[in-house]
Amino acid sequence: MAKKTAESKSLGEVIRTMRKKAAVSLQSLAHKTGYNEQYLEDIEEGKVAPPVGALIQISRALAVDSAALLAEDKKRERRRSYRKRTKAYSYMTLNPGAEDTHLWAYLITLEPKKAHERVVFKHEGEEFVYVLEGRVQLQVADEVMALKQGSSHHFNSALEHTLKNLSSNQSRLLVIVYTP
Repeated sequence: MAKKTAESKSLGEVIRTMRKKAAVSLQSLAHKTGYNEQYLEDIEEGKVAPPVGALIQISRALAVDSAALLAEDKKRERRRSYRKRTKAYSYMTLNPGAEDTHLWAYLITLEPKKAHERVVFKHEGEEFVYVLEGRVQLQVADEVMALKQGSSHHFNSALEHTLKNLSSNQSRLLVIVYTP
């Protein structure tokens, strides 16, 4: 059986590896962090996604740099988001291999009179939408706007947002996403 690389390990597996390297038992880690053993085991098994505060407490208890652990968590989240977006039927990535970067470019094709589906509608960062052809409705929080060919909009993507094709033909958009 092939051994998992550090790249393919989950955050929980990384924490378990750090804990074992530090020769700290789950019981001891529970005592040092104030979390119960079952919760820590669930984190290590990937059943629970720990909040930032828990990651900081765990890193302190293991005497590891919390910034590295938090950066690893953020990097994994960016990758998950990138993969989810590129699997959606209407997305074509314009910068393949960008899953480890902060800036992603997509060509989005929306079918006539259809709403955009299967995408994260709220995510950290900023987004820029430019309509290449067609007419779309962009809703960002409570603001609804119609964008036609040649128009654009830049917004805080932490606000809920949706796209809908208002045209009887396909609409195509250039979408640039920045995630910190």
